[in-house]
Formats: sequence, C-alpha cells, structure tokens
Amino acid sequence: MLINIVNFTHNLINRKSICVVESPLIAKLRRCMMSYREVIIPKGMEILFEKFHYCPGIKVGNTLYISGQVGRDENLQVVKGIEAQFVQAFENVNLVLEAGGATFDNVVEMITYHVTGTELGELQTEAIASSQSPDIIPFLPIFMQVKDRYFTNNFPTWTGLGVVGLSTPGLIVEIKCIAIVDS
Repeated sequence: MLINIVNFTHNLINRKSICVVESPLIAKLRRCMMSYREVIIPKGMEILFEKFHYCPGIKVGNTLYISGQVGRDENLQVVKGIEAQFVQAFENVNLVLEAGGATFDNVVEMITYHVTGTELGELQTEAIASSQSPDIIPFLPIFMQVKDRYFTNNFPTWTGLGVVGLSTPGLIVEIKCIAIVDS
C-alpha cells in the first residue's frame, strides 16, 4: 500500500501541470527507495571486490548495472582462444545477471569494448589472416555469433567500441550491461 502511494505521488509530482505537496514521510521514503544499492557479487567473483575494490554488479531499484566483464576465469587468468574468450565474457555477464535475479532477456543496454590494432599482439596476425583489416574491430563476426547464443528473444541496444587495450594484456573484449529486473 505504501509503495503504491509513493508511486502515485511520484507520478503526480513529475507532471508539470499538477502541484502536489508531498508529506515529509513520503518524500523521505521515496528518496530512500531510489537510493538503495544492493551490491551483487556472484560466487567466484569475490576477489574482484576484495582485491580490486569494485562490484561486478549493483542493483538500484529494479535496475541492475553490470560492470565490464571480460574473458577471464575465477583465478583471473585470461582465457585462451578468441571464441572461448568471448564465451567466457558472456558467461561472466550471465553470473552477474543470475545473482541479480535477471537473464539476458532483461538486458536493455550492452556496451562492448573490442581491442584493436597492435595491442592484439599475436592475435593481430590471425586477424589479418582472416582477411580483416587491423584498423576495424577484429573478430566481430565471431563475437556476433557468440552474442546471438545469449540474446535469443529480447535484443538490447548495443554500442561497440574499438579500444587500444583493456585492464589485462591478452584480453580482447569487455562487455558492460544494464538490465531491468522483473518485479
């Protein structure tokens, strides 16, 4: 009942043509509800919080913010192989989604960072051999095939960026997402 009053009051306040005086209790409750942060740390990702002081995910209300996930395992070892690294990055996103009560169907935005150019090291030779120019995003067709295994029903917005490098040598992609969790 109280949540419905808060939502109703919030809707009224946001309409420019209506002026509503909000009680101090309702105003305080609304601020509290909007600022509540739930830290999401899936099993196996505790080291990210403990050692590097960041959260794999944070849930505010029904919105789940997922920090950039990369192709490394629980021991922070970079996964070898292009497709395997893409799969591991998506599996890491999936761990955070599940821990936050969501699935890939709940993802509304995805931003991906793809290493390009000389920072690819030995993989650059493979990019050139696969007839892709080193000045575009290497391995994008493979990435899209892997992505389509995870996003099968509801497709998010997607921004893909080419970057010089990521946090650890050998990483080739980082995936950041926002999901709206069903109530």
